[in-house]
Amino acid sequence: MVEQVVAKKNGQLNFKTKIALFLAVMGPGIITASVDNDANGIATYSVAGAHYGYGLLWLLPVIAICLYMVQEMCARMGIVTGKGLASLIRAAYGLRITFFAMIVLIIANLANTVGDFAGVAASLEIFGISRYISVPLSGFFAWYLILKGTYKTVEKIFLFACFLYITYIISGFMAKPNWGLALQNVVIPKPQLNKDYVFLAIAVIGTTIAPWMQFYQQSAVVDKKLKIKDYFYEKIDIIFGTAVTDIVAFFIIVACASTLFIHNIRVETAADAAVALAPLAGKYASIMFALGLLNAGIFSVCIIPLSTAYAVCEAFGWEQGVDRTYKQAPEFISIYTGMIFVGGILILWPKAPLITIMILSQAVNGLLLPVIMIFMMLLINNRRIMGKYVNSKLYNWIAWIITGMLVLLSVILVVVSFIG
Repeated sequence: MVEQVVAKKNGQLNFKTKIALFLAVMGPGIITASVDNDANGIATYSVAGAHYGYGLLWLLPVIAICLYMVQEMCARMGIVTGKGLASLIRAAYGLRITFFAMIVLIIANLANTVGDFAGVAASLEIFGISRYISVPLSGFFAWYLILKGTYKTVEKIFLFACFLYITYIISGFMAKPNWGLALQNVVIPKPQLNKDYVFLAIAVIGTTIAPWMQFYQQSAVVDKKLKIKDYFYEKIDIIFGTAVTDIVAFFIIVACASTLFIHNIRVETAADAAVALAPLAGKYASIMFALGLLNAGIFSVCIIPLSTAYAVCEAFGWEQGVDRTYKQAPEFISIYTGMIFVGGILILWPKAPLITIMILSQAVNGLLLPVIMIFMMLLINNRRIMGKYVNSKLYNWIAWIITGMLVLLSVILVVVSFIG
């Protein structure tokens, strides 16, 4: 603290103080971005690499720009207003619209939670552990962590979970890819004009920007009580999170492209990819891939129900926050518990239509995302709400182009999902 005061008197913070401030702020950006690589996202990247080799890597820079700008706007709104996205939507557009948005969000997030429980179950079944053991244990862990933890404790555990995505980087190196060809495909687009390629390209982008992340990012910033003075460091947090997310996606695609694609092995899930890697890249690469899927599944089972609880409680003015007890925030704890319980039960139900549920999650996400993106763009450009922190003209043009692109892709994804 003394060092910070001295540095401020000198008109500039020294490097050590800047690092300390960044570490204090770090969390919402990297956690939100990392959970974008949930079990459903990993499955999408695995299929992309197995079916089209390095051919979809050129999308990663596009994804990075989209992800950074969406997260930055959410963080800025949370810091400036001190309110979550659902709370701002209710204040600006009324209870009816907010109620409809929350119903759709609950359905989408429940389907996503089921998909992430499926990732947990599939990853541990590779090691011979039944889903009837893995799903209840992982669900209880997620529930207990939020119910008994403080925000600081929970955030530290989440940050550790972000670090565990390194397993995908390790498996990528163990697959011994053609690095020159991979990097060439990052910078030189080589699109294919067939419906399967186009659909998968849409899915790769769509799995990165989801409605839940916009609510969670802003709520986490508010719950952490970040202020304007923290804004610069939160932007670094978002940049760091975006980079990590893209790097992990790159290595998942590369690992599958350099093994499964060249041997013409097609997969439909991340667990299929983990199993198929063993004879091609070695059992340790397969184990790393499976452990990454387990980490992503449990991580997402914690975050997505938490995002739902934040959003619904903000929308209706109920108490919320990880630091709250059941007596202080019964609705928050009940929603979180209900999401985990129902998601786990659906996975354990022998006749549960898991593929249908996952397709439904994509379709519902596609329906909700355009609505939330447009609300967000209108709110962040409202000077009554944001004051001088509205988007600049150039930033706004780029943000509206990204919004339009995401809306178009979401519409296509919904149509294709229902037709499929």
